[in-house]
Amino acid sequence: MPRSIWSGAISFGLVTVPINVVSATEDHSIRFHQYHLEDMGRVRVRKYCEVEDREVAQAEIGKGYQLTKEQVIPISDEELREIPLPTAKAIEIEAFVPLESIDPIRIGEGYYLQPSGQVAAKPYRLLVQALGRSSKVAVAKYAWSGRERLGVLRVKDDVIVLHAMRWPDEIRDPAELLPEPVELTEDELDGALALMDSMTRDDLDDPEFRDTYTDALAKVIEAKRDDKPLPKAPEPEETGGKVLDLMTALNESVAKAQAARGAGAGDAHEMPKKKTAAKKTTAKRTSVRRPRSA
Repeated sequence: MPRSIWSGAISFGLVTVPINVVSATEDHSIRFHQYHLEDMGRVRVRKYCEVEDREVAQAEIGKGYQLTKEQVIPISDEELREIPLPTAKAIEIEAFVPLESIDPIRIGEGYYLQPSGQVAAKPYRLLVQALGRSSKVAVAKYAWSGRERLGVLRVKDDVIVLHAMRWPDEIRDPAELLPEPVELTEDELDGALALMDSMTRDDLDDPEFRDTYTDALAKVIEAKRDDKPLPKAPEPEETGGKVLDLMTALNESVAKAQAARGAGAGDAHEMPKKKTAAKKTTAKRTSVRRPRSA
Protein backbone atom coordinates (compact mmCIF):
# COMPACT_ATOMS: atom_id res chain seq x y z
CA MET A 1 0.00 0.00 0.00
CA PRO A 2 1.56 3.37 -0.98
CA ARG A 3 2.07 5.82 1.87
CA SER A 4 -0.15 8.83 2.34
CA ILE A 5 1.43 12.06 1.08
CA TRP A 6 -1.24 14.46 2.41
CA SER A 7 -4.22 14.28 4.75
CA GLY A 8 -7.18 16.60 4.86
CA ALA A 9 -10.76 16.65 3.66
CA ILE A 10 -12.88 17.23 0.58
CA SER A 11 -15.23 20.13 1.19
CA PHE A 12 -18.46 19.72 -0.80
CA GLY A 13 -20.82 22.52 0.27
CA LEU A 14 -21.40 21.73 3.95
CA VAL A 15 -20.41 18.09 3.44
CA THR A 16 -16.90 17.15 4.61
CA VAL A 17 -15.13 13.96 3.51
CA PRO A 18 -11.92 13.16 5.44
CA ILE A 19 -9.36 11.71 3.01
CA ASN A 20 -5.77 10.58 2.65
CA VAL A 21 -3.93 11.28 -0.62
CA VAL A 22 -1.74 8.59 -2.21
CA SER A 23 0.03 8.65 -5.55
CA ALA A 24 -1.93 6.98 -8.36
CA THR A 25 1.12 6.21 -10.50
CA GLU A 26 4.51 4.48 -10.24
CA ASP A 27 7.79 5.29 -11.98
CA HIS A 28 9.75 2.24 -13.19
CA SER A 29 12.46 4.17 -15.02
CA ILE A 30 16.06 3.05 -14.56
CA ARG A 31 17.94 5.83 -12.78
CA PHE A 32 21.63 6.67 -12.82
CA HIS A 33 23.98 8.26 -10.27
CA GLN A 34 27.02 10.35 -11.09
CA TYR A 35 30.45 8.72 -10.74
CA HIS A 36 34.09 9.79 -11.13
CA LEU A 37 35.06 7.75 -14.22
CA GLU A 38 38.68 7.33 -13.16
CA ASP A 39 37.91 5.32 -10.02
CA MET A 40 34.05 5.06 -10.11
CA GLY A 41 33.80 6.95 -6.85
CA ARG A 42 30.33 8.39 -6.22
CA VAL A 43 30.00 12.11 -7.01
CA ARG A 44 27.64 13.90 -4.65
CA VAL A 45 26.25 17.41 -4.40
CA ARG A 46 27.29 19.16 -1.21
CA LYS A 47 25.54 22.24 0.20
CA TYR A 48 27.73 25.21 1.09
CA CYS A 49 26.95 28.48 2.83
CA GLU A 50 28.22 31.38 0.70
CA VAL A 51 28.79 33.62 3.73
CA GLU A 52 30.71 31.16 5.98
CA ASP A 53 32.23 29.19 3.06
CA ARG A 54 31.52 25.85 4.71
CA GLU A 55 29.32 22.83 4.15
CA VAL A 56 26.08 22.94 6.15
CA ALA A 57 23.84 20.13 7.36
CA GLN A 58 20.24 19.76 6.23
CA ALA A 59 19.05 20.75 9.73
CA GLU A 60 20.65 24.18 9.22
CA ILE A 61 18.86 24.85 5.92
CA GLY A 62 15.55 26.68 5.62
CA LYS A 63 13.51 28.64 3.07
CA GLY A 64 13.83 32.32 2.27
CA TYR A 65 12.48 34.89 -0.18
CA GLN A 66 14.95 37.36 -1.71
CA LEU A 67 13.19 40.69 -1.35
CA THR A 68 16.16 42.79 -2.52
CA LYS A 69 19.79 42.03 -3.32
CA GLU A 70 20.69 42.64 0.32
CA GLN A 71 17.53 41.48 2.13
CA VAL A 72 16.19 37.92 2.42
CA ILE A 73 12.95 37.17 4.29
CA PRO A 74 13.14 33.79 6.11
CA ILE A 75 9.99 31.64 5.88
CA SER A 76 9.61 28.59 8.11
CA ASP A 77 7.71 25.40 7.29
CA GLU A 78 5.43 26.09 10.26
CA GLU A 79 4.56 29.54 8.85
CA LEU A 80 3.74 27.94 5.50
CA ARG A 81 1.51 25.37 7.21
CA GLU A 82 -0.35 28.15 9.04
CA ILE A 83 -1.01 30.31 5.96
CA PRO A 84 -4.62 31.61 6.26
CA LEU A 85 -6.05 29.75 3.28
CA PRO A 86 -9.33 27.81 3.35
CA THR A 87 -7.62 25.27 1.07
CA ALA A 88 -4.67 24.67 3.42
CA LYS A 89 -6.36 21.69 5.06
CA ALA A 90 -9.12 20.92 2.57
CA ILE A 91 -9.76 20.29 -1.09
CA GLU A 92 -12.49 22.87 -1.71
CA ILE A 93 -14.85 21.95 -4.55
CA GLU A 94 -15.70 25.13 -6.47
CA ALA A 95 -17.77 23.86 -9.41
CA PHE A 96 -18.91 20.86 -11.44
CA VAL A 97 -18.26 20.78 -15.20
CA PRO A 98 -18.31 18.26 -18.07
CA LEU A 99 -14.89 16.62 -18.43
CA GLU A 100 -14.75 17.52 -22.13
CA SER A 101 -14.87 21.21 -21.20
CA ILE A 102 -11.36 20.96 -19.70
CA ASP A 103 -8.43 21.23 -22.10
CA PRO A 104 -6.25 18.10 -21.51
CA ILE A 105 -3.11 20.29 -21.61
CA ARG A 106 -4.15 21.63 -18.20
CA ILE A 107 -4.40 18.20 -16.54
CA GLY A 108 -1.36 16.80 -14.73
CA GLU A 109 -0.40 14.15 -12.16
CA GLY A 110 -3.07 11.91 -10.64
CA TYR A 111 -3.63 11.00 -6.98
CA TYR A 112 -6.05 8.58 -5.34
CA LEU A 113 -8.16 10.04 -2.54
CA GLN A 114 -8.71 7.40 0.12
CA PRO A 115 -11.53 7.79 2.66
CA SER A 116 -10.02 8.31 6.11
CA GLY A 117 -11.78 5.99 8.52
CA GLN A 118 -15.36 4.80 8.76
CA VAL A 119 -16.69 8.32 9.38
CA ALA A 120 -15.73 9.17 5.79
CA ALA A 121 -17.34 6.10 4.19
CA LYS A 122 -20.84 7.48 3.63
CA PRO A 123 -20.00 11.03 2.38
CA TYR A 124 -17.20 9.55 0.23
CA ARG A 125 -19.63 7.09 -1.36
CA LEU A 126 -22.17 9.87 -1.81
CA LEU A 127 -19.69 11.97 -3.79
CA VAL A 128 -18.61 8.95 -5.88
CA GLN A 129 -22.17 8.09 -6.87
CA ALA A 130 -23.17 11.73 -7.43
CA LEU A 131 -20.20 12.29 -9.76
CA GLY A 132 -20.97 9.07 -11.62
CA ARG A 133 -24.66 9.85 -12.06
CA SER A 134 -24.05 13.46 -13.14
CA SER A 135 -21.38 12.53 -15.71
CA LYS A 136 -19.47 15.58 -14.49
CA VAL A 137 -16.15 16.19 -12.76
CA ALA A 138 -15.48 18.51 -9.82
CA VAL A 139 -13.10 21.45 -10.06
CA ALA A 140 -11.44 22.21 -6.74
CA LYS A 141 -8.76 24.32 -5.06
CA TYR A 142 -6.18 22.95 -2.64
CA ALA A 143 -2.83 24.07 -1.17
CA TRP A 144 0.24 21.82 -1.31
CA SER A 145 3.97 22.50 -1.21
CA GLY A 146 3.74 26.21 -0.62
CA ARG A 147 1.21 27.20 -3.27
CA GLU A 148 -2.50 27.04 -3.98
CA ARG A 149 -3.40 24.74 -6.82
CA LEU A 150 -6.34 23.92 -9.04
CA GLY A 151 -7.48 20.32 -9.48
CA VAL A 152 -10.14 18.15 -11.03
CA LEU A 153 -11.84 15.26 -9.20
CA ARG A 154 -13.18 12.32 -11.17
CA VAL A 155 -14.15 8.71 -10.41
CA LYS A 156 -12.13 5.65 -11.45
CA ASP A 157 -13.36 2.20 -10.35
CA ASP A 158 -15.34 3.74 -7.47
CA VAL A 159 -12.28 5.64 -6.21
CA ILE A 160 -12.02 9.45 -6.38
CA VAL A 161 -8.98 10.63 -8.34
CA LEU A 162 -7.53 14.12 -7.99
CA HIS A 163 -5.67 15.45 -11.02
CA ALA A 164 -3.50 18.51 -10.59
CA MET A 165 -4.41 21.29 -13.03
CA ARG A 166 -2.56 24.30 -14.35
CA TRP A 167 -4.01 27.75 -13.86
CA PRO A 168 -5.25 29.42 -17.06
CA ASP A 169 -2.35 31.91 -17.12
CA GLU A 170 0.17 29.04 -17.01
CA ILE A 171 -0.82 27.85 -20.50
CA ARG A 172 1.13 29.49 -23.28
CA ASP A 173 -0.70 30.77 -26.35
CA PRO A 174 0.19 28.41 -29.25
CA ALA A 175 -0.89 30.87 -31.97
CA GLU A 176 2.68 31.90 -32.79
CA LEU A 177 3.56 28.26 -33.54
CA LEU A 178 1.02 27.85 -36.33
CA PRO A 179 2.41 27.34 -39.85
CA GLU A 180 1.34 29.38 -42.81
CA PRO A 181 -2.09 28.33 -44.19
CA VAL A 182 -1.96 25.39 -46.62
CA GLU A 183 -4.59 23.75 -48.81
CA LEU A 184 -5.66 20.13 -48.48
CA THR A 185 -7.73 18.10 -50.94
CA GLU A 186 -10.72 16.02 -49.90
CA ASP A 187 -8.78 12.93 -51.05
CA GLU A 188 -5.99 13.74 -48.59
CA LEU A 189 -8.44 14.25 -45.73
CA ASP A 190 -10.27 11.00 -46.60
CA GLY A 191 -6.91 9.25 -46.72
CA ALA A 192 -5.98 10.51 -43.27
CA LEU A 193 -9.35 9.31 -41.91
CA ALA A 194 -8.82 5.89 -43.51
CA LEU A 195 -5.41 5.68 -41.82
CA MET A 196 -6.96 6.65 -38.48
CA ASP A 197 -9.62 3.92 -38.94
CA SER A 198 -6.94 1.30 -39.65
CA MET A 199 -5.11 2.32 -36.44
CA THR A 200 -8.21 2.55 -34.21
CA ARG A 201 -8.46 0.23 -31.17
CA ASP A 202 -10.69 -0.12 -28.15
CA ASP A 203 -7.98 0.06 -25.45
CA LEU A 204 -4.26 0.52 -24.85
CA ASP A 205 -3.58 -2.90 -23.30
CA ASP A 206 -1.55 -4.29 -26.21
CA PRO A 207 2.10 -5.27 -25.53
CA GLU A 208 3.29 -2.51 -27.87
CA PHE A 209 2.19 0.09 -25.31
CA ARG A 210 5.05 -0.45 -22.90
CA ASP A 211 8.34 1.24 -22.10
CA THR A 212 10.66 -0.42 -24.62
CA TYR A 213 13.43 2.10 -23.87
CA THR A 214 13.71 0.89 -20.26
CA ASP A 215 13.63 -2.74 -21.45
CA ALA A 216 16.47 -2.03 -23.88
CA LEU A 217 18.46 -0.16 -21.23
CA ALA A 218 18.07 -3.09 -18.83
CA LYS A 219 19.54 -5.42 -21.49
CA VAL A 220 22.53 -3.09 -21.94
CA ILE A 221 23.19 -3.08 -18.17
CA GLU A 222 22.86 -6.88 -17.96
CA ALA A 223 25.23 -7.36 -20.92
CA LYS A 224 27.87 -5.09 -19.32
CA ARG A 225 27.46 -6.88 -16.00
CA ASP A 226 28.11 -10.25 -17.64
CA ASP A 227 30.86 -8.95 -19.98
CA LYS A 228 28.78 -9.89 -23.01
CA PRO A 229 28.48 -7.99 -26.31
CA LEU A 230 26.05 -5.10 -26.17
CA PRO A 231 22.75 -5.65 -27.99
CA LYS A 232 22.69 -4.13 -31.45
CA ALA A 233 20.23 -1.47 -32.48
CA PRO A 234 17.75 -2.67 -35.14
CA GLU A 235 18.54 -1.63 -38.68
CA PRO A 236 16.35 1.23 -39.91
CA GLU A 237 13.83 0.31 -42.56
CA GLU A 238 14.93 0.87 -46.13
CA THR A 239 13.21 3.82 -47.73
CA GLY A 240 15.11 3.64 -50.99
CA GLY A 241 15.82 7.37 -50.72
CA LYS A 242 12.53 8.19 -52.41
CA VAL A 243 10.45 11.20 -51.45
CA LEU A 244 6.76 10.28 -51.14
CA ASP A 245 3.94 12.66 -51.86
CA LEU A 246 1.23 12.92 -49.23
CA MET A 247 -1.31 10.58 -50.90
CA THR A 248 1.33 7.91 -51.57
CA ALA A 249 2.50 8.10 -47.97
CA LEU A 250 -1.10 7.74 -46.73
CA ASN A 251 -1.74 4.74 -49.01
CA GLU A 252 1.43 2.97 -47.88
CA SER A 253 0.72 3.79 -44.21
CA VAL A 254 -2.78 2.26 -44.41
CA ALA A 255 -1.42 -0.89 -46.06
CA LYS A 256 1.31 -1.19 -43.43
CA ALA A 257 -1.13 -0.67 -40.53
CA GLN A 258 -3.50 -3.30 -41.93
CA ALA A 259 -0.66 -5.79 -42.40
CA ALA A 260 0.58 -5.20 -38.85
CA ARG A 261 -2.88 -5.95 -37.45
CA GLY A 262 -3.53 -8.92 -39.71
CA ALA A 263 -6.18 -7.18 -41.80
CA GLY A 264 -7.31 -9.15 -44.78
CA ALA A 265 -7.63 -7.99 -48.37
CA GLY A 266 -11.32 -7.28 -47.82
CA ASP A 267 -10.78 -5.09 -44.80
CA ALA A 268 -13.25 -2.23 -44.44
CA HIS A 269 -10.58 0.46 -44.13
CA GLU A 270 -10.03 1.31 -47.78
CA MET A 271 -8.42 4.39 -49.21
CA PRO A 272 -10.76 6.69 -51.12
CA LYS A 273 -10.94 6.44 -54.89
CA LYS A 274 -9.33 9.25 -56.81
CA LYS A 275 -11.86 12.01 -57.38
CA THR A 276 -11.86 13.83 -60.69
CA ALA A 277 -12.32 17.28 -59.20
CA ALA A 278 -11.44 17.20 -55.54
CA LYS A 279 -12.46 20.25 -53.52
CA LYS A 280 -9.73 21.93 -51.50
CA THR A 281 -10.05 22.64 -47.81
CA THR A 282 -7.95 24.72 -45.42
CA ALA A 283 -7.02 23.28 -42.74
CA LYS A 284 22.05 -11.96 -8.20
CA ARG A 285 23.04 -11.77 -9.96
CA THR A 286 20.86 -8.87 -9.25
CA SER A 287 18.49 -8.59 -12.14
CA VAL A 288 17.76 -5.20 -13.58
CA ARG A 289 14.20 -4.22 -12.75
CA ARG A 290 11.98 -3.76 -15.78
CA PRO A 291 8.68 -1.92 -15.79
CA ARG A 292 5.43 -3.79 -15.80
CA SER A 293 4.02 -4.28 -19.25
CA ALA A 294 1.13 -2.00 -20.08
